[in-house]
Amino acid sequence: MRSAFFYVCFAVFGFVGLISIIFPQALFSLIILVPIALMGLKDAFQKKQTIRRNFPILGRFRYLLEMIRPEIQQYFIEHDTAGTPIPRTLRSLVYQRAKRQIETVPFGTQENVYSSNYEWINHTMKPTIVDESGLRVLVGGDECTQKYSCSLLNISAMSYGSLSKNAIEALNGGAKIGDFYHNTGEGSISPYHLNRGGDLVWQIGTGYFGCRDEDGNFDLEKFKVNANRPEVKMIEIKISQGAKPGHGGILPKEKVTKEISEIRHVPMGVDVISPGGHSAFNSPRELLEFIKKLREASGGKPVGFKLCMGYPEEFVSVCKAMVTTQIFPDFITVDGSEGGTGASPLEFTNSVGTPLEDGLVFVHNTLRGFGIRQKLKIIASGKVLTAFNMLNRLALGADIINSARGFMLAIGCIQALRCHENVCPTGVATTNPKFYEGLDVNLKEVRTANFHAKTLHTFKELLQIVGVERPSQLRRHHIQRRIRGVGATNLEEIYPYLGEGTLLEEPYPISYQKIMDKVDIDHFADVHW
Repeated sequence: MRSAFFYVCFAVFGFVGLISIIFPQALFSLIILVPIALMGLKDAFQKKQTIRRNFPILGRFRYLLEMIRPEIQQYFIEHDTAGTPIPRTLRSLVYQRAKRQIETVPFGTQENVYSSNYEWINHTMKPTIVDESGLRVLVGGDECTQKYSCSLLNISAMSYGSLSKNAIEALNGGAKIGDFYHNTGEGSISPYHLNRGGDLVWQIGTGYFGCRDEDGNFDLEKFKVNANRPEVKMIEIKISQGAKPGHGGILPKEKVTKEISEIRHVPMGVDVISPGGHSAFNSPRELLEFIKKLREASGGKPVGFKLCMGYPEEFVSVCKAMVTTQIFPDFITVDGSEGGTGASPLEFTNSVGTPLEDGLVFVHNTLRGFGIRQKLKIIASGKVLTAFNMLNRLALGADIINSARGFMLAIGCIQALRCHENVCPTGVATTNPKFYEGLDVNLKEVRTANFHAKTLHTFKELLQIVGVERPSQLRRHHIQRRIRGVGATNLEEIYPYLGEGTLLEEPYPISYQKIMDKVDIDHFADVHW
């Protein structure tokens, strides 16, 4: 094809030359033909892309189609219920609730109610009446002097830098309007988290952004400055997240602006490294002592940690340390591996970490087994977009729900899948001003609050038809699931509860026996069986 391109060029330019003898106006065609020929010559002699080299000009169409493939797939090919990561039906529901549009579905469900894993709830003949006050949860144990009453549904961790300043400000404004919290993500507290006055959960990751010294280690005095802000209601230590469990990160020096440098307390001109693990603690006991130190330094605010479940014996070791030291986090956030606001290598996205359902059940059961479930709250995060998603997670053992992508969609995300390229067309996941300046903060903060309010209202209606008066009364048997070859069962049959206190002394439940043999509160568990 390369030789064919050269023959065609020779023939076309020869023909134009001959014609121009009779019709000089034909030379104007060179305005178009010369750039095309130069483009083809560039293709023919470059070495980076074989298709372009072998098929000059024509090969470019392959890369063009590849570039717009996600849009073609989303707009013209995918079924309403089959799109990934989030199907069109759920995206549309979020948009409708955010804009307060009609959200009812005509002509029956599009779901196959006889397919494997289809879920539903049974309804009572006498619905209950749920008080609005029951849709809030008080977080804080005996050591907290500043307990926090939070909404059932809140904004999950997303950092400034990952999201635009307009997106952060719109989310925080919505949190202020709707009286729910906004998790800062590990990128620290930016001015855009503070401008609207919404409640914050300050997340501290392995880079200790906002509370680090020049060497990247934890700095208690800098921590106190941010932790004692009135907007900060709780502090969350991020051990791992569902999108990339155990994976650190690098912020290239080109992206470290003066503003980012000041917010994160990092130098300009060098890459900013987020290691895979924490340097402030090295064992379950030290993790709890660190939590106690942060709680005291923050003036008694709730402090907890976030993780995507990995080796079960490591979490069991943390629970054993709680019983031994009598130091308890005020909450544990369980993130599922289906979480997705953080970009990461394919292997980490697809094949590392425990999905939310399994992780949440294990955390709840383990805390029950040690007799300490009542000492703290469990927050669940990972692909929560509907009231039924909320009900499912609460029935499995959570007390509070966090959503990231739900609120991203509420402020305009179209699932363009360009979050990691800094070219988000809606201005949500980019720091490029030519994109984020199109995101109107005043409009989007209202849509954030609308999505929250409408979802909670529907959740309240679901509680009433289930027949419970408070979310804390939800149990696994309230959720029905169809299992191929078995019929329908409830989640309590699939995930039985562990008996209260059964891990405090032997004999341990069979499913935990091998795990308990590896427990060590002064070292994270030896996983080499």
